[in-house]
Amino acid sequence: MTAEKALRLGTRRSKLAMSQSGHVAEAVRQLTGREVELVEITTYGDTSREHLTQIGGTGVFVAALREALASGEVDFAVHSLKDLPTAQPEELTLAAVPLREDPRDVLIARDGLTFTELPAGARVGTGSPRRMSQLNAYAKSHGMRIETVPIRGNIDTRIGYVEKGELDAVVLAAAGLNRIGRSGEVTDFLSTDIVLPAPGQGALAVECTARNGVLVAALAELDDPLTRVAVTAERSLLAALEAGCSAPVGALADLLADGQIVKEMRLRGVVGTTDGSELVQLSTTGPVPSSEDEALALGRELAAEMLAKGAAGLMGERAL
Repeated sequence: MTAEKALRLGTRRSKLAMSQSGHVAEAVRQLTGREVELVEITTYGDTSREHLTQIGGTGVFVAALREALASGEVDFAVHSLKDLPTAQPEELTLAAVPLREDPRDVLIARDGLTFTELPAGARVGTGSPRRMSQLNAYAKSHGMRIETVPIRGNIDTRIGYVEKGELDAVVLAAAGLNRIGRSGEVTDFLSTDIVLPAPGQGALAVECTARNGVLVAALAELDDPLTRVAVTAERSLLAALEAGCSAPVGALADLLADGQIVKEMRLRGVVGTTDGSELVQLSTTGPVPSSEDEALALGRELAAEMLAKGAAGLMGERAL
């Protein structure tokens, strides 16, 4: 098997993307005995300096990788699952969703401050309307006064705003910092009761062409079934709300265990205005879905309840 040509793994060029793709590449080497080479692909989301809400958000980090797959330039690709549009192209298959990293958001603040310790008027940077909405809502309800500031850039750039004194704090995903070995810089892990993460946050998506059955079967060995049903429910909620990746929507499916046995799944969803003045936040708990179809149904059901409570009016222009 080692004489076979190397598998080509398409990845974005960022430090985080290269790190998480490197982990997947090593796992595939172990599984198949074949070499895996990383093929760096530049996406529109990497080159544009506009905020994600201005360039559409949905698919801007994914389209170029999918084109490389379709053209045969690469054999498979690794994405951050939260960047994937909810519609799956027929010619591609989501071959694996590996075990999820920590889905929470975190704070990196000056002077080691936690979120509730931030001084009045603190400037908090984030590129996410979802984070802005929930942080502002929490601050308003707890007598805090903060200013959320829209920012873009890679992890180094965002942390740099705090190091240079331009911002008091920035909010990032725990998973990304863990994957590049920088979780030691976190000053506060934000409870999911304060900020629900983006649907699929902390999970990876391993995608390849549906026609490559041998590779599909090999990559399936990386799949974590519980992670898959959880993120499927979250993404189903997002799709049913007809919202894109940059919409102010948070969702998290928690697996509830009794000792070592996972018994139930709780799906929570939130939609809000970016100023935090209005939120629709609901949850549902039930048996762990035994199939993707059950997980899809769970997400749709909660989304319908949220829409009935006025969620559509809080998202601005909905991304179809």
